Amino acid sequence: MTPFGELWDRSLRTLGIEAGLNAMVDAGITSEEVDALYVGNMSSGRFTNQEHISAVIADHTGLSARNLPAIRVEAGEASGAVAFRDAYLSVASEVYDIVVVGGAEKMTDVSDAMAHEIFATSVDQQWEVFLGATVPSLYAMMARRHMHEYGTTKEQLASVAVNAHKNGSKNPNAQFKNQISVEAAAKAGMVASPLGMLDCAPISDGAAALVLAPLDIAKRMTDHPVVIAGSGVATDTISLHHRESLTTMRSTSVAADLAYRRSGMTPEHVDIAEVHDNFTISGIMAVEDLGFVEKGQGGPAFESGKFDIEGDLPVNTSGGLKAQGQPLGAIGIAQVVEVTRQLRGDAGDRQVDSPQVGLTQCVGGTGGTSVVHVMKVI
Repeated sequence: MTPFGELWDRSLRTLGIEAGLNAMVDAGITSEEVDALYVGNMSSGRFTNQEHISAVIADHTGLSARNLPAIRVEAGEASGAVAFRDAYLSVASEVYDIVVVGGAEKMTDVSDAMAHEIFATSVDQQWEVFLGATVPSLYAMMARRHMHEYGTTKEQLASVAVNAHKNGSKNPNAQFKNQISVEAAAKAGMVASPLGMLDCAPISDGAAALVLAPLDIAKRMTDHPVVIAGSGVATDTISLHHRESLTTMRSTSVAADLAYRRSGMTPEHVDIAEVHDNFTISGIMAVEDLGFVEKGQGGPAFESGKFDIEGDLPVNTSGGLKAQGQPLGAIGIAQVVEVTRQLRGDAGDRQVDSPQVGLTQCVGGTGGTSVVHVMKVI
């Protein structure tokens, strides 16, 4: 990974190149051994005026010299997660042996207002954005309904942010390394009621990358390979008004069910998880929809410390989107990087005690797409 944050002195291509080359160095491979490149990116054309970003990254990492396939994947904020899944399937189906998969976004080359406008292209433009909705206001509707149905409180929402910042303070790549209090988060300036400034993930630049290979090859690269045990992707209506419920992301629950069944595991097997907390309410809904707690119990569980690093099920040890940062195309890859580090025992000050199974959940838009991966050590 690169650091995440407002990286004024770096371009999208330099971020992608840095992450990709570092992943190859970590795996001990050269460009001659790579069979394909997958890139997750949501909107390079609007953020940096550069489309065809997969070819750009391939060119500047030397992979184009061998005329290798370079494939860009777009699925809103889930772009990196879907790219990872496509790369995984290409190796599992024996189309390729060694694949580099990365995700990158450069969001600070435009104004904050323009960045939020581009961000909103992942939700329904015709029936939501055109009529005045923003991404924060859509998540605020979910939060308000969750509070109405289950008694979720502002303090419980704040607990998600407090956990994220506590973990981010131990992550050298995190955008925010400051710890915050429940009181500060609950009283922060309002963005879209009931969500305040500290309920929202930031605008970020950054990139992350991984190397995928069949297990026999991976064992030659590292003494501690991490295996993809199961993967699921699902969609839902892109607009909120067509959904049966505002308090459940059906795409997440379906994708999780697919990943659990394919891995032969259940939520009880999961030791660590990286979930999509672009807003504190999405973190609460994620742990519910993934089956870690009953619906309506996500807020009390965060408040009780269940999801702290020292808790029963550590969630977002990286700091999550809230503290580590939110470069849209890189989110899904960064989540897998964190789980891989945890499963290998390489997470430094935020290391969880001997995890065996990890899970990632990444969302596009307000749940129009969800991707869940289950990983394990062998």
